[in-house]
Amino acid sequence: MLISTPRFLARSALALAVATALPAYSAADDTLTVTAAAPSADTPAADQQASLGNLGKREIRNTPYAIQTVSPRIMQLQQVKEIKQIYRYLPSVQGDGARPQSRGMQGSVVQNSLIDGLNVVSTTPYPVEQFDHIEVLNGLGGALYGPANPAGMFNLVSKRPSDLPQHTLTLGGGTDGSRKIAADLSGPLDSNDRVRYRLNLLDDEGHSYAANSRKRRQLVDLAVDANLTDQTVLETTFSYYHYYEKGLPASYALASGVAFPSASRIDKDRSGQYYAGNDDNTLTAALHLKHDFDGNWLGEVAVLRQIADRESTAVTNTFLNGSGDYKTTTSSATASRFTINSYYANLTGEAETGWLKHDIAAGMRGFVWKNDNPRNGGTTTLGQASLADPQAFAGPDYPDFTDRYHSATTTQQSFLLSDTLTFSPQWSLLLSGSQNFLTSANYAKSGRRSSASNDSGFSGSGSVMYKPAEPLTLYVTYADSLQQGDVAPSGANNAGSVLSPYRSKQVEAGSKLAVGNTLLTAALFQIDRPYAYTNSAGDYAVDGAQRNRGLELMADGDVMPDLHLFGGVTWLDPRLRDTASADTENRQIVGLPRVTASMLAIYTLPMLRGTEVHAGAHYVGRRPTDNANDNWVGSYATFDLGSSYQTTLFNTATTFRLEITNLTNRHYWTNIVPGGLNGYSGAGYASAQLGEPRMAELSMQVAF
Repeated sequence: MLISTPRFLARSALALAVATALPAYSAADDTLTVTAAAPSADTPAADQQASLGNLGKREIRNTPYAIQTVSPRIMQLQQVKEIKQIYRYLPSVQGDGARPQSRGMQGSVVQNSLIDGLNVVSTTPYPVEQFDHIEVLNGLGGALYGPANPAGMFNLVSKRPSDLPQHTLTLGGGTDGSRKIAADLSGPLDSNDRVRYRLNLLDDEGHSYAANSRKRRQLVDLAVDANLTDQTVLETTFSYYHYYEKGLPASYALASGVAFPSASRIDKDRSGQYYAGNDDNTLTAALHLKHDFDGNWLGEVAVLRQIADRESTAVTNTFLNGSGDYKTTTSSATASRFTINSYYANLTGEAETGWLKHDIAAGMRGFVWKNDNPRNGGTTTLGQASLADPQAFAGPDYPDFTDRYHSATTTQQSFLLSDTLTFSPQWSLLLSGSQNFLTSANYAKSGRRSSASNDSGFSGSGSVMYKPAEPLTLYVTYADSLQQGDVAPSGANNAGSVLSPYRSKQVEAGSKLAVGNTLLTAALFQIDRPYAYTNSAGDYAVDGAQRNRGLELMADGDVMPDLHLFGGVTWLDPRLRDTASADTENRQIVGLPRVTASMLAIYTLPMLRGTEVHAGAHYVGRRPTDNANDNWVGSYATFDLGSSYQTTLFNTATTFRLEITNLTNRHYWTNIVPGGLNGYSGAGYASAQLGEPRMAELSMQVAF
């Protein structure tokens, strides 16, 4: 249910008034504090740290993994609204779909997505306004996080309270008809600065870019940090996010032997149905307890509970032939509630055995993930139409999404141990491993268990690091990781059955060079994993293996005093191997391009104080749409342009921001994946979505 605008804004105004009435207090010198840096005070890329599973925080430039972070500055400049839009300048990441992924490997619903290091569901939307920055580890992470797809680990880092009062209010709007008001309030709650808060409020609504569409985002996010002692801090986070969108363009799928038409032929205003879309509510609560034992050994215990309620009624148009005729279906059978309880406990510290130094990390982590599906959900055919004559179909009788049955439970438990052995200032060795226990069970509407699995296994990795000079790190890493087997999707002959766990392997060689405030990274890799899809017989099964080889180049930092670059290029060779059919052997994986490149350039105008201009480019190569590579979708490039201006109005710091995305209004297909989207199965043939057209966003932010 939508929160009424007057009530939501009244609550926001009340919270704002209370926060501005709080006096400023100085931090006590002997108190352990957790602070949130101001958006303009980003840590230089060469000095950035990231959380790496049970390893804890590590300097990125000294780790044997390909890691990128999206800083608060870049997140604010882009003015995007959904987390998945943030990934566009990470060339190895495919973020247009519900599940983010890296290096061309499909992500999972839970195993690859984190908030502050704790597993969360990836297929519910998250607002950009909730988070400070994003950390992405490309490739395999099972030895550090427990079983996960080789799709990378995506950690969303929440905004934390600040020591000093910080209050901002943002008003904005865009060509999509949106009207946004957001407040970000932070500061101490007591005179000793031992308790601090951060409150983010958001109300954003409009009609989006398609005619007759509606969209709304509402957020309440509260973080409270308390120093229980000088060595112990308790961090708590609570968030509620409501995301509503109806009437946006449909997803598209292919019948056998059919190719996608040019995206320019799609009438975005008439391809969807006004009543179809998503109405999602996500509640997340987390607690982190951190203790510094002696300045060397650090302990942390964290728990999270998330309830994601969804009403998914999106439509899929399946092309039946090359003339543009299509069948429109809608599915309401996908899960309407995800419940996740995740946790971890870590202990990290240093020890010396003679001349050998050890950085030791030990811990455990896991989650319990439950699905509930609409009892009367299903797939409905609405009718047939064509690109030349799109149709508005009558809305079906959608089920009561709150009338659910428990459809599946998945549990995961891992015990982890890592040791970084430093032999000399130049040479070190990192050994990591996790012993994993996985269970899954699926249930019929009657409550009867229809399938189950109970497995265990080891995931490990080893890395050799060499520093010929302090700014340069060279490394080689081998990883072998277990992951949960996939669940056959709706529409497959064996829908609901659980496949056996997969084992993926990765070899990576890379380098990291810190030059001033700039970090340059390069990585060569090869990943092998079993490949499951809905085959031509209608069965969802492992049929072959996926082998992805590639090269990543990434730059982040100030290449000149007034010029910041963020982006890079990825060359990828994704192949389907060891298949039962010669038609698919050694073919390029559906939806994956050979080349992806992105770059964001931010230039501070020296002649006009407080003014920045930025420009971005994003290129994606052509992609196959079937396993035999008989049909392809062409490449595309999009360009973004924006600016920000800082000034003082009425003695108040004010920032104006303008962002234009897809400047040339390019028509293109995005999120091309095997099978179907939104619960509808395309029997192994590709599904895709339209890329967003040119859009502009203007905002004014005041800090007081």
